[in-house]
Amino acid sequence: MKEFKIYKGKDIDVLFHSGKCGHSANCVRGLPGVFNIKKKPWIQTDGETADKIADLIDKCPSGALQYIRKDHQA
Repeated sequence: MKEFKIYKGKDIDVLFHSGKCGHSANCVRGLPGVFNIKKKPWIQTDGETADKIADLIDKCPSGALQYIRKDHQA
C-alpha cells in the first residue's frame, strides 16, 4: 500500500497522505487554483507560487499535505 502520492512542480513538490486527511478543505478554499478536487490531477503544483503553497501546507491541520522545496527556499 502506498503511503502518499507526489505531485511534482517546477519549484515545489507536494506530497499528499490520503489516510491522514481530515477533509477540513482548508487547501481547497485557500488555494483553489492549486487544490481542485474536480480536476485531474487535483493538485496543480504550478498553479501558484511555491511560497504561497508552502504557507498553506504549513497550516494543514491533519498533516496530510507536505512539500519539498526545489527553489532553494527554507
